[in-house]
Amino acid sequence: MRVERNDFVIERRAGTDAKPIVRLTGVSTPEAAESLRGRALFCELAQAPSLGEREWWAEELEGCAVKDGDARVGEVARLLVLPSCEVLEVVREDGSELLIPMVSEAIREVDVGSRTIDVNLAFLGAS
Repeated sequence: MRVERNDFVIERRAGTDAKPIVRLTGVSTPEAAESLRGRALFCELAQAPSLGEREWWAEELEGCAVKDGDARVGEVARLLVLPSCEVLEVVREDGSELLIPMVSEAIREVDVGSRTIDVNLAFLGAS
């Protein structure tokens, strides 16, 4: 696991999925732990937990071509986490942006292998 430019091993985990509490190798004082509070933790994808069906890592979706049937819509710029759901921020062919909620009514199919996402623009009221 990496925090900024430093590598650590998680010795112990407690808390919840939303608010985990971890003990890291080499972090032995409250002051050292406090200096890491709120910082992003990164791990290799191979070390990440397995995902369920119809779940993807943001990195797998970013850069995917977005289409509605045979019509190209644009490309995923990033995945946004909003209070109600996650949404794909798509840069359309004309340069405009489109937000697509990650719900089954809007997303027909995600094919990470071919880097394509088939969406239902009619559901979104978009064309």
